[in-house]
Amino acid sequence: MTNNQIMFFIFSAIIVVFSVLTVTSRRILRAATFLLFVLVSTAGLYFMLRFNFLAAIQLTLYAGGIVVLIIFSILLTSQVGAKLELPGLTKKIFALLAAAAGATLCIYTILQYKFPETAIISGRTNIDDIGKALVNTGKFGYALPFEVISILLLAAMIGSIVIAKKRKD
Repeated sequence: MTNNQIMFFIFSAIIVVFSVLTVTSRRILRAATFLLFVLVSTAGLYFMLRFNFLAAIQLTLYAGGIVVLIIFSILLTSQVGAKLELPGLTKKIFALLAAAAGATLCIYTILQYKFPETAIISGRTNIDDIGKALVNTGKFGYALPFEVISILLLAAMIGSIVIAKKRKD
């Protein structure tokens, strides 16, 4: 086995283990910390694939931005030590059915898709082109994705406050 394969299996194991811990943890701060490990490991996979821009976005936006917003929201609403309630049997059955349906759909889609061969075009990227693409709203522009990301961060902040907020009744 090569070093890349070993690193792939390590990152994959971290992602699987901490994903399960994220959704099964009853303490919300621990779940947010486990989510951080999942997102950082996903960035590691992107770096292995040489998708450096995507890996940097994964680290800064998701691991750095959303998880920090969630953790600050939990800490600000003072429910750090609160435990979430255990789900009932019907919720567990529906969650299992939804997970099985999602996994079946994903596996079916992957097996049915014909992956076309592509030729890799290598070329130099000009800094001016990157700058113009960042402010462009056209086909290859990044202005619209950055606006969508800002709305995503706002939604994450509002959602984490709603989840972490203590009920008065």
